Amino acid sequence: MSTILIVIILATILMSYKGFNDNDFFRKFEFHIGSIRAGDQIRMISSGFLHADIGHLFFNMFTLYMFAPVVSNYFGNASFFLIYIGSLVFGSLLTLAMHKNDYGYRAIGASGAVTGIIYSAILIQPDMMLGLFYVIPIPAYLFGIGYLLYSIYGMKAKNDNIGHTAHFGGAIGGYLITLIKEPSMLEYNLTMVILLAIPIVILFILFKAGKL
Repeated sequence: MSTILIVIILATILMSYKGFNDNDFFRKFEFHIGSIRAGDQIRMISSGFLHADIGHLFFNMFTLYMFAPVVSNYFGNASFFLIYIGSLVFGSLLTLAMHKNDYGYRAIGASGAVTGIIYSAILIQPDMMLGLFYVIPIPAYLFGIGYLLYSIYGMKAKNDNIGHTAHFGGAIGGYLITLIKEPSMLEYNLTMVILLAIPIVILFILFKAGKL
């Protein structure tokens, strides 16, 4: 495990644990549209280090632990960190853009950043296989596309408390930063680049049409 991955996981665990036991701390650093629009921009990053409970924290950190080596081994630790934080910021920016008039909107969790790492890993290693429910083998790219299509459904339905918009923004961040750093993927991995772009295009079509 790389040093930067250890630092990210430890920082997330420590900040989340602090939030579990200190509601004032939690409220101060969570993603909150009203506070961000009032100038409290640090929340756009700090919210990615807070979690709702142990299960939420474990799932995100375990998923990060599984996918991070693909990205850090390919690009190096510095670029891995850039993709992680960049995806977190993209997730926050998209959430801010889509919920800008909902001043009470709140969100927490590393899901956007982790989704960006997942998308980056799929671009790097498109033939990677995942174990759906840890049992059923499934190509990683199908998981990525399906996950984002589910996120679109969640954004439209608005029937849970999951930050689907941040997932989507994180995926876009991981996708774009990876392609910027490795534009040759547009040549030798064009099919996968196009496939992973499909849910992103659908999202923006729906957004422009006022369907979200």
